[in-house]
Amino acid sequence: MKILLAGFDPFNKESVNPAWEAVKSMPDTIEKVAIEKVEIPTVFHQSAAVLLDKMAETAYDAIICVGQAGGRSSLTPERVAINLDDARIADNQGNQPIDQPIQSGGPAAYFSTLPVKAIVAEIRQCGLPSSVSNSAGTFVCNHIMYQLLHAAAQTERNISAGFIHVPFIPEQVTQKPNQPSMNLEDMTRGLEAAVKAVIDRHGKADLKEIGGSLH
Repeated sequence: MKILLAGFDPFNKESVNPAWEAVKSMPDTIEKVAIEKVEIPTVFHQSAAVLLDKMAETAYDAIICVGQAGGRSSLTPERVAINLDDARIADNQGNQPIDQPIQSGGPAAYFSTLPVKAIVAEIRQCGLPSSVSNSAGTFVCNHIMYQLLHAAAQTERNISAGFIHVPFIPEQVTQKPNQPSMNLEDMTRGLEAAVKAVIDRHGKADLKEIGGSLH
């Protein structure tokens, strides 16, 4: 079994992106499974090109993309990606698509093929906050999740694929009053727990337990 972890580079005038910082801090093996890591640009389509190149080179069993969701206080595996780019801010190359489909003629949405509820349960077992998210936004995080799942759907391999959002780290919120954060060590520990859940549930159904939201 081989797993690819992808983390975004800094964006929106930030000097650091906790997604990549956490990913590159992960061990190279988890439960005897090889873990590869790649940094991806916060750029529409270019981010997908990097990921697709990696998929062409190596037959991964699972691919987990990780991105920053400033304002969230927990680790949140995403349940669904929608076929829409609607950028509130520009990406790192100045692109700001508005109401554009990601894949013309593609499905309206893809559900994550990661065991999102098992991931939440495993992270909580570590004493860290986690919940299922039902919106990955409409920026590059949603874009890469949709592109990843679209590419995985075209293959004959049983690839577990999806996305996890992480909060700010403390150094990012010194000038952002009342914004939650999580230290990098806990974030990395939580992502390691998420990977363990993916390994343990590979080829099996996700947990069947409450994980919805009212709004």
